[in-house]
Amino acid sequence: MTLIKSISGIRGTIGGRPGDNLTPLDAVKFAAAYGTWLKDYSKKEALTVVIGRDARLSGQMIQDLVVATLVGLGIDVVDLDLSTTPTVEIAVPLEKADGGIILTASHNPKQWNALKLLNEKGEFLDAEQGARILKIAEEENFSFTEVDDLGTVTRNDAYIDIHIDEVLELSLVDAEVIKAAKFKVVVDGVNSTGGIAIPKLLEALGVTVVKLYCDPTGHFPHNPEPLKEHLGAICEKVVAEKADFGIVVDPDVDRLAFIANDGEMFGEEYTLVACADYVLGKTPGNTVSNLSSSRALRDITEKHGGVYEAAAVGEVNVVAKMKATKAIIGGEGNGGIIYPESHYGRDSLVGTALFLMLMAERDGTVAELRAGYPSYFMSKKKIALTPDLDVDSILEKMAAAYKNEQLSTIDGVKIDFAENWVHLRKSNTEPIIRVYTEAKSQEEAHALADKIIAEIEAIAVS
Repeated sequence: MTLIKSISGIRGTIGGRPGDNLTPLDAVKFAAAYGTWLKDYSKKEALTVVIGRDARLSGQMIQDLVVATLVGLGIDVVDLDLSTTPTVEIAVPLEKADGGIILTASHNPKQWNALKLLNEKGEFLDAEQGARILKIAEEENFSFTEVDDLGTVTRNDAYIDIHIDEVLELSLVDAEVIKAAKFKVVVDGVNSTGGIAIPKLLEALGVTVVKLYCDPTGHFPHNPEPLKEHLGAICEKVVAEKADFGIVVDPDVDRLAFIANDGEMFGEEYTLVACADYVLGKTPGNTVSNLSSSRALRDITEKHGGVYEAAAVGEVNVVAKMKATKAIIGGEGNGGIIYPESHYGRDSLVGTALFLMLMAERDGTVAELRAGYPSYFMSKKKIALTPDLDVDSILEKMAAAYKNEQLSTIDGVKIDFAENWVHLRKSNTEPIIRVYTEAKSQEEAHALADKIIAEIEAIAVS
């Protein structure tokens, strides 16, 4: 069982002992630390925080604890209840709130949950702010309010509909164009809130929806990370239904993957590539993704006359780089679309609408679209961490071993070879080293990953 404290929030498995897992005491402590930081940061008398959660089994318990803690600090709460990460992100500024908390462990299995923390813009906190909250939690320097000054709770369950309306108002989204295409789409909502939001959006766009695992019970029918090895059911369903394509989201709906009409994966990395292709074709500009994302985005950006840049892994880092370069679209290769005209957060609803527009304007199938993009293949492997492993030392030795190649050390070690690359980094959300590679064939990508893993293992025992 695990508790991971990072600048992006606190994430852990439910149950066990306080300090080792995400127990009720830990949820209260970190909610109190966030509320205490917010009171100092904002300097305001009256504060409001927006709260939303995915459908995982522990969600209601964690929500009740977090809400009560904020109320105890004298902070008002707008409770969205079942929601999505991007929905909470857009709700914060619309409510003129001072911050937000999303209760979700994203792609992690059902035993996990997390508190993901937002600022007054509905964006993730930066490193300095996150570190300050961790310090407050460590010191337990809390002061709760007296009874006459307790916060209030307002329930608002309309925000998924409001979010959909915001998507429909985007300048590059035309509902009538999509309706005219008469798409049929299968949706795998992994029995979380994507099963509410994505079908509602599709129906508003005139798409025929075939639902698969769209009942938000929190009983995930498969591993919730939207990877090929977990998605056999929807791949078969798309073919059986003769659907135009399939849509898969993770439990909090910030990662988006497509299944082509032939039942094959479109590729999580190519979600951003396709959406950027559409946006750049209408409004030329720059793009950003993280160091672990495909070179295909760079190729598409340059094809449209724009400039591509890479950021350290993590949404807050991508957003900072997007703002610095005035990028008009960006995100992460795990299927996360960030479209600033909407908001600076990964958003599967926005990504779905942009992809539908692309397909409505192109003559052909999703499989044909994918075949027309630069062909890269990724391998995403991991090495489990043990207490005796010195990750920083291992990464330093790997960087030294490849010092004659093109290196980036802003986030772990990225080694760019002429025909392929490898990115090594310690995960912020799991006790692992991530080993991502990309090459011109799947076999080459896996072989490169295996080679690097063997080298790391040799260093670890040396």
